[in-house]
Amino acid sequence: MVDFFIRRPIFATVCALLIILAGAVCIPGLPISLYPSLAPPQVTVTSNYVGANAQVVESAVTIPLEQQINGVEGMHYITSTSSNDGTSTINVTFRTGYDLNIAAVDVQNRVATAQGRLPQEIKNTGVTITKANPNFVFAAGFYSPDNSLSNQYISNYLDVYVKDALKRIPGVGDVLIFGERKYAMRIWLDPTKLAARQLTAADVVSALQEQNVEIPAGQLGRPPADPKQSFQVRIREHHPQEHAQRNRTTQRRWKGRDWGRELRHQSLVQRAPGRRCWCATAFECQCASGR
Repeated sequence: MVDFFIRRPIFATVCALLIILAGAVCIPGLPISLYPSLAPPQVTVTSNYVGANAQVVESAVTIPLEQQINGVEGMHYITSTSSNDGTSTINVTFRTGYDLNIAAVDVQNRVATAQGRLPQEIKNTGVTITKANPNFVFAAGFYSPDNSLSNQYISNYLDVYVKDALKRIPGVGDVLIFGERKYAMRIWLDPTKLAARQLTAADVVSALQEQNVEIPAGQLGRPPADPKQSFQVRIREHHPQEHAQRNRTTQRRWKGRDWGRELRHQSLVQRAPGRRCWCATAFECQCASGR
């Protein structure tokens, strides 16, 4: 067969041109999954150390993770970024053609071995591992033409309805919302008042965390039960803040305007033995000793 084409170069050239033309015609209809993998696979490790600057994030989070991830099988090179907002990002690039699923599992195993060296705040929020290239493919802007919707409302709408739908598109690794605004409460602390009461910011955070707990109330009549028990009823509990809000509404209605104003500006956040903490409308937490 080889001698046949060597002795007939014109025929061999015509066959080669026909093969090239056939390939050019078939390329537009070729599925994306059949294209050769040119970009090296990447795995991104992201964590957030709330309240820490870039130096603290690098020494407490980024370096321990890098030491464990470095040398993972198939790795080509590794880069990391520590930001002043407490974010640590590590990009692990693997050799071209390496299985991305296996790479993500290997990186996840390495991160799990470094959990013991990470701060407790990182353990609470978790370390995110994504199989995504950090380069952006598409960017879109959302706004309200008549300015009837606030930026916080638009950000919350994108988080609830748009973000998850985009993530379900095949080939999309991750979706980011720049300037995301979540519904939350920000609390400012007065250091002078905290020092006067021998309290720290950690005490206030602990008090808020103890109060912000959802505890299931259970069920009535769940087996094993009395044979005479005919029904199984699930208990629905009321949240303490909702109960307190209903009480404040009732008291404002019956106690008059002045008493209602005081209740609006002062809401009990947590009560512990020997301490009471309030949050005012200015989001200032005040704690005082008491019985």
